[in-house]
Amino acid sequence: MIRALIIDDEQHAREELEHLVRATGVFEILGSCTNVIDALRKIRTEKPELIFLDIEMPALNGFELLAMLEDELMPHVVFVTAYNEYALKSFEEKTLDYLLKPVSPQRLLKTVNKVRDMIRRGDPPRYQAESLSHIPCQFANRVKFISPATVDYVYSDVAGIYVVTHDGHFFTELTLRVLEERTALLRCQRQYLVNPERIDEIIFFANGLGEIKTRAGNTLPVSRRYLRQLKVSLQL
Repeated sequence: MIRALIIDDEQHAREELEHLVRATGVFEILGSCTNVIDALRKIRTEKPELIFLDIEMPALNGFELLAMLEDELMPHVVFVTAYNEYALKSFEEKTLDYLLKPVSPQRLLKTVNKVRDMIRRGDPPRYQAESLSHIPCQFANRVKFISPATVDYVYSDVAGIYVVTHDGHFFTELTLRVLEERTALLRCQRQYLVNPERIDEIIFFANGLGEIKTRAGNTLPVSRRYLRQLKVSLQL
């Protein structure tokens, strides 16, 4: 059985697709999600082999979800959409397949055959994630969407990962690695990323360490490990 997750904000579409997918007898349905934040958590805990992913969803879309996933967590992706214009994009991004709504059982069977063949061969997922356009951050009962360009720095501690802007510190479920790879933020220390556009000055110490002062007046450590890499990135 192929472990699969359904992600779609429309209840009727979710239920109809789940019925069709179960009827094939090929999939173990791990559940369904109505939004990107819930899907991100579910993918991390359940580690599905395949996701049926709606493209258009409120706040964040399917492409943005994929940009939030670490490469090792990336499942095979079948886009499910009512919009023909996305079909070409899905193939350009090398996804496994796409289904147009309403999904027909005959078309789904073609997808099933592709999925089985790829998983039998052990082919890795081929999706190449885009850059992050927003960083979702949770606080109280809300989700705040922060543009990477407005970030001063990001840090991790025992409580999690925090994004710092002029408005405050905001918790995010994204990892430092994803933020480093999918935005322009630069690593300056194992637990810190900095926005290069927000750097005011870098102080170099004799012991090979350093310190960054941001335009907002924040001070960040620079470790030996990342100092050379930082100099190359900033062309120093």
